[in-house]
Amino acid sequence: MSTPTKDPAAKAPTQRRIEHIDGIEIAEVAPAPRVLSYIALGIGAAVAVITAVRGLNLVLSVVLGFLAFLVSTYAVHRQRSGARVAVDQVMRALVYGAFVLAVIPLISLLWTVIGAGASTALNPDFLTQTMTGVTGLHDQQTQRDGAPLIGGAYHAIIGTLIITGVAGLISIPIGLFTAIYLVEYSAKGRLSSVIRFFVDVMTGIPSIVAGLFAFALWAVLFGIGTKNGMAGAVALSVLMIPTVVRNSEEMLRIVPNELREASLALGVPQWLTIVRVVLPTAASGLAAGVTLAIARVIGETAPLLVAVGYARGLSISVFDGPMNTLAVYAYYMFTKPLSPGYRDPSLDRAWAAALLLVAIVVALNLLARWIAKAFAPKTGR
Repeated sequence: MSTPTKDPAAKAPTQRRIEHIDGIEIAEVAPAPRVLSYIALGIGAAVAVITAVRGLNLVLSVVLGFLAFLVSTYAVHRQRSGARVAVDQVMRALVYGAFVLAVIPLISLLWTVIGAGASTALNPDFLTQTMTGVTGLHDQQTQRDGAPLIGGAYHAIIGTLIITGVAGLISIPIGLFTAIYLVEYSAKGRLSSVIRFFVDVMTGIPSIVAGLFAFALWAVLFGIGTKNGMAGAVALSVLMIPTVVRNSEEMLRIVPNELREASLALGVPQWLTIVRVVLPTAASGLAAGVTLAIARVIGETAPLLVAVGYARGLSISVFDGPMNTLAVYAYYMFTKPLSPGYRDPSLDRAWAAALLLVAIVVALNLLARWIAKAFAPKTGR
């Protein structure tokens, strides 16, 4: 019994055969797709370098190089594999280009913040000192004479954690109970439609509006000009509640209806079904959503400038006058340096505060991912 053999030409996708007029077939080796992509990339890079060397704007040089890369990608792949494959490769290059374009600002931001603020943020004195008693004279001595940097952001760190924590205590129960009502009790009711409408409106309001609301509310309740940490927590909760409602609603909708129906069929009341079945099933998504909502508001500046004010010292009571947060601290150090003629120490403090804020946001996002993974319902063995 003979074994069928395959044509050697079929084993090599990079090889094609051309039949001439005289009947003789000659094997012609074509470059692999990856090699063609490298050729196109080299052409684009060469165009970008040449235009940049000739004095063209750097951004425009990169744009021209990318356009040359797209054109050459289409040309080389069309020559080898036809128009359909060439268009596919061009669209693939556009997707990769969009990804790089989206990542560049993030990398640039992190590089700038880390480079400008790392040395000060890692200084133990900056993390344990407040701005009480620090004047422009200290900054002059630091910049002119090389004296150690005096004054830190300890009070801003504590204020950030306290105000954000109080805002979470206000927002999480309200947002979670609202989501439970929308999903479990009034999924298609008229009131639920009205609630969703206002939640959508609140999601898009500018943060300064939340600060003005809290400032006006405190003016009515406690007198005009009253500023404290509680007003800031109320302002942040106005921004946080819609996010908690939306995230919680989506997580509760993911819970299969079969679980609810099975519990109700056993005679379990609806409220107990929610407590014992629905919430535990959606617990990981709910916790992750709440963590992301906290990360969303922890860096707000405008509402806290209006509702909380600025304090140079430590205050741990949200009812005891103005407080400070990292965002407001960085804003004041940037815009109102202690010594206008010697700005570097104030700018160092601002960059360090910005770095700490970025680190907190990154930590919260990583925590949300860990919560979602660790407490997700286990399936299978």
